Amino acid sequence: MMVAQVTGLQPGDFVHTFGDAHLYTNHLDQVEEQLGREPFPLPHMWLNPEVSNIFDFRYDDFELRDYQSHPHIAAPIAV
Repeated sequence: MMVAQVTGLQPGDFVHTFGDAHLYTNHLDQVEEQLGREPFPLPHMWLNPEVSNIFDFRYDDFELRDYQSHPHIAAPIAV
C-alpha cells in the first residue's frame, strides 16, 4: 500500500509461502477452536494521503480501522 501510494498505483495482492509450518499434537484442540470460528469482516488500513515519499512514512501515518478479534486462545508451550 505504501509503494502503491507513492507511485500512484493501486495496491495488488500479497502472496506468502510458509516454509516450515507445523502443528504440535498438544495444540489440536486450539486449532479446532480457531477453525470453528466465524471470520469477522476485514479491517481497513488507512495511510496518510499526504505522504508522497516512501521514506517519509511515520508511525502516525497508519491506522487500522474497524478491526475486530475473537478472544485469545491459550495453548501450552510445546517443549
